[in-house]
Amino acid sequence: MFDTLTQRFEDVFVRLRGKGKLSESDIDAALREVRLALLEADVNVKVVKSLLDRVRVRSLGDETSHSLTPGQQVVKIVKEELIATLGTETVGLVQSSPPLVILMVGLQGAGKTTMAGKLARHLKSKGRRPFLVAADLQRPAAIDQLETLAARVGVPVYAERKSRVRGVVKAAMKEVTRIGSDVVIIDTAGRLQIDPVLMAELADVRKIAEPDEILLVVDAMTGQDAVNVAQGFNEHVGLTGVVLTKLDGDARGGAAISVREVTGTPIKFAGVGEGLGDLEEFHPDRMASRILGMGDVLTLIEKAEESFDVGQAEQAARKLGKGEFDLDDFLTQFQQMKRMGPLQDILAMLPGAGSALRDVEVDDRDLKRVEAIIQSMTPGERRDPGVIGGSRKRRIAVGSGTTPQAVNRLLKQFGDAQKMMKQMAGGRGIPNIPGLTPGRRKR
Repeated sequence: MFDTLTQRFEDVFVRLRGKGKLSESDIDAALREVRLALLEADVNVKVVKSLLDRVRVRSLGDETSHSLTPGQQVVKIVKEELIATLGTETVGLVQSSPPLVILMVGLQGAGKTTMAGKLARHLKSKGRRPFLVAADLQRPAAIDQLETLAARVGVPVYAERKSRVRGVVKAAMKEVTRIGSDVVIIDTAGRLQIDPVLMAELADVRKIAEPDEILLVVDAMTGQDAVNVAQGFNEHVGLTGVVLTKLDGDARGGAAISVREVTGTPIKFAGVGEGLGDLEEFHPDRMASRILGMGDVLTLIEKAEESFDVGQAEQAARKLGKGEFDLDDFLTQFQQMKRMGPLQDILAMLPGAGSALRDVEVDDRDLKRVEAIIQSMTPGERRDPGVIGGSRKRRIAVGSGTTPQAVNRLLKQFGDAQKMMKQMAGGRGIPNIPGLTPGRRKR
């Protein structure tokens, strides 16, 4: 979502770092570029003014004038003030005696039902026992969708198709006590706009459920309208947090930067993909680093820890150290890495990768072809690629939907890597893994 904004920031920062001394006119010129970039990203005008006013005051102060690297100091100031705009610190779900009751609210189409499923999966992975409640009786498919999500996540769901919302929530709150769940996630109805009927219904649900959290699900692709929606819900029902969806989209991202400062409500989660596992806790410092093109190593490490099997990784490391790493091992590691998400997103989390990869297109379809080639081999061929002759290459190419040339390239790259590992026998190192080199350059 932030690609264009990140590129603009990087261009400004390169110019600032290239100057040995910064004048007031240099700082003003840089901030004009930043202002245009933020406004083009649909960031709220008042938020832009407040952010840049703080940056300008600090940039013209002693902390920059006395610095040996004033350009770098201004970049540091921009990052710190952007973090302050996004919320300064990570705000998680409140700690309460069980059950923790979470009320999901928002406009129709924002993704409340899907987000309820994602949140249930996230909490289950943390050792909690979530219980979903289908309180959206306005949209015909909402109950079916929530039941499907609950089955995929492996959590219970309460639904009544012929009852009223009040009855559903009352019965669900009794049921949660019976089954012993420690988190209740209530999916509520939305409208195309904020109206008295919607707010009256939410008031009823809130009175019965007495929620610890009221989370507003906001579609980040709606721009500044998302901020207006957040203000409206906050005034009528009182919010404890915001959940942004579609941060993986191609919108300009202004809502993510604006909503916290305008409403005073912290962003608690962000949806970063369509999969049930594509939900992240919102960390203002990490998000600021991503926006400014500084990477996000901590999130990358967390994704790796969640995706990789420790036992398999240790076994692969031992074989790698002995130079015995074969295509079977590679396929296992490859499949675990795929669970971390699209390769372009992974690379973008590396510091400095944004500018370095700006003109590089990494196509995940190329990586799928590599996987298909290996899966089209027999177990014996994966253990000993040396037995693969011309006829086998043609068979593998047909089985993987590729060409013999593609099979040759993979075998050559893997053969080179094996030679290198044998030379490193007794030590440890990371080979040039085939298929994971940067992709084609854009033309």
